[in-house]
Amino acid sequence: MTVPGPQHRPERDPGLQPERTRLAWRRTTLSSTVAAVLAAKAALHGGPSATDVAACALCCALWLGFLALAHRRIRVLATSGTHGPPALTPRHATAATLCTVALAVCAVALVF
Repeated sequence: MTVPGPQHRPERDPGLQPERTRLAWRRTTLSSTVAAVLAAKAALHGGPSATDVAACALCCALWLGFLALAHRRIRVLATSGTHGPPALTPRHATAATLCTVALAVCAVALVF
């Protein structure tokens, strides 16, 4: 029995993995949108203070940063060929994680 070498390997079939990943990015973007809107509502409810407005502005900036990262990744996933999408770079993964965590911290700070 012979084992096929690299020249005989079939094309990689990514299946539905890129689509599932794209949908996960969209769900996360929607969740961060809801968190940013609720943070803005909490900041403006009952007379906004300067601290609340600053925290709300930070939430909006973090949301926009995450939105830009997610949109870029969704575009890459949509245009990937049969070889599948390239791996998410550590810099982009770190930025997305930091935006998500910081947005959650800001939202919690506004609620309490």
